[in-house]
Amino acid sequence: MSIAECVVDCRDHLGEGIFWDEKEQALYWLDVPMPSKLHRWYPESREHQVWDMPEMISSMSVREKGGLLIASHHGLNHFDFDQEGLTRILEPEKEQPENRCNDGASDRNGRFWFGTMQNNISPEATNLPIEKNSGTLYRFDPDHSLHPMETNIGISNTLVWSPDNTIMYFTDTLTGWISAFDYEHSIGTISNRQNFAYAERGYPDGSTVDAEGYLWNCRWEGGCVIRFAPDGSIDQIVEVPVQRVTSCTFGGKNLDTLYMTTARWDMTEKEIEENPSAGCLFAVKPRVRGLPDACFGG
Repeated sequence: MSIAECVVDCRDHLGEGIFWDEKEQALYWLDVPMPSKLHRWYPESREHQVWDMPEMISSMSVREKGGLLIASHHGLNHFDFDQEGLTRILEPEKEQPENRCNDGASDRNGRFWFGTMQNNISPEATNLPIEKNSGTLYRFDPDHSLHPMETNIGISNTLVWSPDNTIMYFTDTLTGWISAFDYEHSIGTISNRQNFAYAERGYPDGSTVDAEGYLWNCRWEGGCVIRFAPDGSIDQIVEVPVQRVTSCTFGGKNLDTLYMTTARWDMTEKEIEENPSAGCLFAVKPRVRGLPDACFGG
């Protein structure tokens, strides 16, 4: 058993969307509720920068041509570090104003996959009930074409791919199951959705895949990250000293450090007093290497 330690005392409301920029050797992550924030941290120098966002942001990818692709409350945006603002690219669900974007990631062909859901965060950062499965899973291609791939989703999370690009993993957190799709990477299609993994500890949130093809899944209300073997069995558990573990990725020079975002969103003052590191960035070295996070090709 490994135990993660706090490496950045950021105390986010709802840390999410973590991404390792291999070229820049920098870690990015987000704080979702308003006042929403974008973080960039360099582990070597410990330099930490924060940008305020004009609306809730929920996931992101570095763009091959520079800047970031950021999924926000109402759509997809370009973030320019020189201008330090969001430029809207598209709004996928103008006819569903009660929805928002959630988790997202780029595949190794440069396509950005992201999900929507009924918004569960108020402007005051309080919890709103989820009353319907109004979410859709989308694929956004480098030519800026948008393709709905799955519907009837409650909370989209875990968009990661096996090392050989034959499987895409996904979870609708409300179901408790992590799913596995057959994935045709050359054309970006998914099929044959099957139950892959289930665990009693908390609910499945964000994930990453290591170089051995094992899936690391953050457990909301579970206080840990679980490593699932390719057959869906539990291989090992990394304990995190906070209950709400949200998103993870491998980073560092050798891609041998597992970084994890966490949350203090919707916790009582007493719960925060008892868990002061809730919302901080955690890390552990699990003796296995990860895979580079893919960039958006557009």
